Amino acid sequence: MILILLEKATDEQRQKVAEDFGGYIKIVADVKQGILAAGGRLHVDAEQKLLKEVDSKQEDLWGGGFDLETGEIDFDSMINLRPAQDNPSREVLSADIRKKMEEIVVRILK
Repeated sequence: MILILLEKATDEQRQKVAEDFGGYIKIVADVKQGILAAGGRLHVDAEQKLLKEVDSKQEDLWGGGFDLETGEIDFDSMINLRPAQDNPSREVLSADIRKKMEEIVVRILK
């Protein structure tokens, strides 16, 4: 299940978005709006939900994941492959974008 989360997630919401991978949550953060889409099996599905439902802009969306048990955040997703935005990797390379993503995940999912 993919949910768009604008504020701190409830325990029930965290459990729902963690169902697909047993405690690991795929996330797509909108670093401009400070929100995220969480859950689902593919980052691209969460990305599309943000683009359609909250008018996010492609250049502001970055993918990664959050492990509920360890609290570890990763910054790896196929949607991050963006040579035109100086990100020729699945990994988010910009320290600024990573910091924004981490702040959003901590505020909403931890």
